[in-house]
Amino acid sequence: MTTRRLVIAAALGTIAAPSLAGAQAWPARPVRLIVPFPPGGAADIVGRMLAAHLQGALGQGVVVENRGGAGSTIGVDALAKSTPDGYTIGLINIAANAIVPAVRRQPLPYRPLEDFAPIANLAVTPALLLVNPQKLPQVNSVAELVAAARARPEAINFGSSGVGSSLHLGMELFMARAGIRMTHVPFAGGGPLLQALLAGTVDCSLDVAATTAALIREGRIRALATTAPARMPSYPDLPALNETFPGVELASWHGLAAPAGTPAPVLARLAAETQGFLRSAETQERYRQQFLEMPRETTPESFAALIAREIATFRDLARSQNIVVES
Repeated sequence: MTTRRLVIAAALGTIAAPSLAGAQAWPARPVRLIVPFPPGGAADIVGRMLAAHLQGALGQGVVVENRGGAGSTIGVDALAKSTPDGYTIGLINIAANAIVPAVRRQPLPYRPLEDFAPIANLAVTPALLLVNPQKLPQVNSVAELVAAARARPEAINFGSSGVGSSLHLGMELFMARAGIRMTHVPFAGGGPLLQALLAGTVDCSLDVAATTAALIREGRIRALATTAPARMPSYPDLPALNETFPGVELASWHGLAAPAGTPAPVLARLAAETQGFLRSAETQERYRQQFLEMPRETTPESFAALIAREIATFRDLARSQNIVVES
């Protein structure tokens, strides 16, 4: 009996050994990094910076593959359905993994948390609460905007980059906490939204700092607050909405993930190398130039917890405000 058990154990050992050796040798060939957006935006910039860092750290090529479309859900779905062997990783984000699942009527082809192995949040892009100073000349603070909106319910309008977008839901969250109502005017993307705010077609909106910094300096639009959890280093005198209305936080994030089922040693290596990327002085300086903020959720556990919180927050908000996107 003992001899038979030893034979079986030896046989199992010869079967298991190649798998273990394969995990220890990772990566033995180039790694693909899916960026679910077209080239040129914040996600692409962060993805390519990370790819260059990982290539040096891992000693293998890290090839960026841009898979944009459908609000980033095409690329995120491709990541979810990739073989979980460590040779495909990618970026997930607040839209595809938190907002779209909350507002879309039809089910997604992937599960926003369960189909991924979160590794680390990489970058956050808080929004700014902005007003057109010609349309709202007396509004110089959040308190004054709230007072004006309470005095004239729904008379003030706000723009967004589309129904169910992060900029839309951020304003809905602010209005819900502040107890005010303004009229929503959706546009087909951030570019048309910004043009409408400059033209006075809309009175106010949320938008990201990177695209509005020059306009704020020129006085063409006025910043009242940030949606970051705390004041931004680039705008230290600008209050956070969270200071007056706790829970009003909106910071679009892009994080690194692998398909669920990726071997634990691979995930641990990626997590460690990503920590090094985020700590690098070069990364921090590039982020400052791009108005990107360093994330707090830099471990797999804290990043997974962030995604779960965001899903719950936006689902509750979408239900309470009856926000639905058909497809």
